[in-house]
Amino acid sequence: MYPVILVTMVYGPIAAMLVELFPTRIRYTSMSLPYHIGNGWFGGLLPTTAFAMVAATGDIFYGLWYPVIVAAATFVIGMLFIRETKDVDIYARD
Repeated sequence: MYPVILVTMVYGPIAAMLVELFPTRIRYTSMSLPYHIGNGWFGGLLPTTAFAMVAATGDIFYGLWYPVIVAAATFVIGMLFIRETKDVDIYARD
């Protein structure tokens, strides 16, 4: 139950942040495409990729490197390319 509470605490701020990142004319596609690619491809293939890594090396914990590397790459890319949206008029570029 505790992980469900943590996940719900994350999804509210993510939705608000994504709305502020893009102008309204392209907002749906700009939010939906990368979000679903990330969840579908990286999240959906996580068990398969982790199992393949474990099978290739024989180390049962080696598959944990996949989510750690994806999370670290997401953090670094986010820090480099996501801009601050505080005090930005979300309708200014329409």
